[in-house]
Amino acid sequence: MEKVSLFSDNKVLIGPDSGFDNYIMALESSCDETACAIVKNGREVVANVVASQIKTHEKFGGVIPEIAAREHLDAVNVVVEEAFSQSGLKGKDITAFASTVGPGLVGCLLVGLNAAKTLSLVYDKPFIGVNHLNAHLCANYLDTDIKPPFMALLVSGGHTQIIDVESYSKQTILGETIDDAVGEAYDKVARLIGLPYPGGPKLDKLAQVGNPKAFELPISKVGDYDFSFSGLKTAVLRLVKSFDGKELPTEDICASFQECVSKTLVKKLRKALQEKGYKQVVIAGGVAANSEIRKKVFDLEKEGYKVNAPAMKYCTDNAAMVASCAYFNTNTFDDIDVEVFSRVKG
Repeated sequence: MEKVSLFSDNKVLIGPDSGFDNYIMALESSCDETACAIVKNGREVVANVVASQIKTHEKFGGVIPEIAAREHLDAVNVVVEEAFSQSGLKGKDITAFASTVGPGLVGCLLVGLNAAKTLSLVYDKPFIGVNHLNAHLCANYLDTDIKPPFMALLVSGGHTQIIDVESYSKQTILGETIDDAVGEAYDKVARLIGLPYPGGPKLDKLAQVGNPKAFELPISKVGDYDFSFSGLKTAVLRLVKSFDGKELPTEDICASFQECVSKTLVKKLRKALQEKGYKQVVIAGGVAANSEIRKKVFDLEKEGYKVNAPAMKYCTDNAAMVASCAYFNTNTFDDIDVEVFSRVKG
């Protein structure tokens, strides 16, 4: 695909058919991680830097957008300099600069976007704006040789989707959550049982020592590939209240909740695989690091499917996946006047 530098009319071929090594520097600042990475040819990570804000937001029990944006401003120059240092590359060696343009927190996204566009102007290189959800799928290309077509399960704090990935750029959402995303449900249930932010990973850890059959929780009945987790969250609330004044069996509640969620996800994923005839499946997104969800998806290998998941460090928000997406996916936002967006545009 041909890209044009922002400052001049210099044209650059980017992607698998370019005929030369592409080094893409990307920035990711959609929520509470300020990240910068340099990736060679969409797969080889030569630098990967992440500055997390978890400790900042812990005391608030969640991410405060205004504070997150200020933290990004403080960290963005540092992560860019560190990425250059790790790689040994200079600005002139970079083929293109990329950043996430959405979905995400608007104030946060603007920091990464403006930094990437500035670098593009300074070094007279193309700018590539990337959809955050597409980037999560591309995390599967890092340090692997996997290629489409495949079925994808995207599970994150804000999204739960089953996606038919026909090619690097052609992707069709078959189903998604009609209310709470998986990560959102995890965080809400974690708060119900008194776990501190970020609750999802802590719930997962407790679930590993609990009894997944201790409590029978409801599985919602919605469209073929759609999901709903708000009813499950309400069921857990009622369960917690039923122990009024008694010791709460926290580990068993966590395990039962996690069993219900993971079974629901894999049941619908299997249905999509069978109906589309795919033999290759991937998972992506921050919740792809969850132990039970990961295990159940990989159990599909026993049924003859080839399963892939990103390395743990590429499941949560990172810039390496953004750089990979800028290389492989042609559905990008490359205009200098591109605006960030908080939600996926219809």
